[in-house]
Amino acid sequence: MPSFDSLDTPAALVDLDRVERNLQRVATYAREHGLRWRPHTKTHKTVELGALQVAAGASGVTVATVLEAEVMASVSDDVLLAYPPVGARRLARLMALPQHVRISVALDSVEVLDGLALAARNAGRTVGVLVELDLGMRRVGLRTPDEAVALARAAASTPGVAFRGVTFYAGHIRIPQAELPAAMHAQSQTLASFVDALRGAGLSPEVVSGGSTPTLWQSHAVHGLTEIRPGLNALNDRNSTVIGANDWTECAYSVLATVVSTAVSGQVVIDAGAKALAKEEGLAPGYGVLLERPEVVVKNLSEEHGLLDVSASTWRPRIGDRVRVVPNHVCVSVPMHPRLHVVRGETAVATWEVAARGW
Repeated sequence: MPSFDSLDTPAALVDLDRVERNLQRVATYAREHGLRWRPHTKTHKTVELGALQVAAGASGVTVATVLEAEVMASVSDDVLLAYPPVGARRLARLMALPQHVRISVALDSVEVLDGLALAARNAGRTVGVLVELDLGMRRVGLRTPDEAVALARAAASTPGVAFRGVTFYAGHIRIPQAELPAAMHAQSQTLASFVDALRGAGLSPEVVSGGSTPTLWQSHAVHGLTEIRPGLNALNDRNSTVIGANDWTECAYSVLATVVSTAVSGQVVIDAGAKALAKEEGLAPGYGVLLERPEVVVKNLSEEHGLLDVSASTWRPRIGDRVRVVPNHVCVSVPMHPRLHVVRGETAVATWEVAARGW
């Protein structure tokens, strides 16, 4: 097989050895703590990696878009759409998933519930409902137990849907691992107020779904949690490394780039810009770092140029040299690329189409 040095740049690379270790680690953790593992496939959007996650022990998959649901239905018969589906066309596509696929939907309003239920009845199927809770993210979700009980009661009494439990996303908790216990304790207490209210109303949730990569390894500290939905831990990125959610050696995604200019002192320019890495600010200055030289920071990005700060490094590359950049946030870099080039060591072994990019 060819070396990845023959690839045109910029090119998205996935280190398969690291991916396999990452999947095994989370599968073992979930098994040891009696948690179902439902990875969020928005990170990679590929059939092949989704299949690897299922083969490693995932009980189902989480998706953010209907296109992701359509693609991932080929590798899993249990799909959670963690996004409220609004609109007849979106609902029609969701209901057109193969009949053997068990569909669940996260939602936080009667309006979405009613539209979903009507679409499900028209399609002759029953869709599971997870009531979305807001445990501090302040994006979507219900903020009081009374609201959650009212929506769960409506789901339990509406033909076409079935109340299956609750879901939440604590994406606001992105802190060093040593600070997690206190945050997880507070999350556990807040969650308990919702679960207790539902149980008191005769609506005991079968599923209590939560989790994220930043909080992954403390998920067992959230009492009552039955399912975790980490996404980016399959690949990891600079942000997750900064907070200690993974070791640097567990970063399995990088963007291969070519040095195209060294004209400015203390700076190196590469051919991977915002359209390859994504210009998203992270938990440390810059927009990424070099995989093999993490002290070299991508200090700025324009559309097709990446500016590396080498002022504090002895490294002085030549024009034409190749580098691998680990971006701040892998989930927004992957869909910039039509395909992922899978490598073992220095050898390209496969190409995965990013089949679920777009909507």
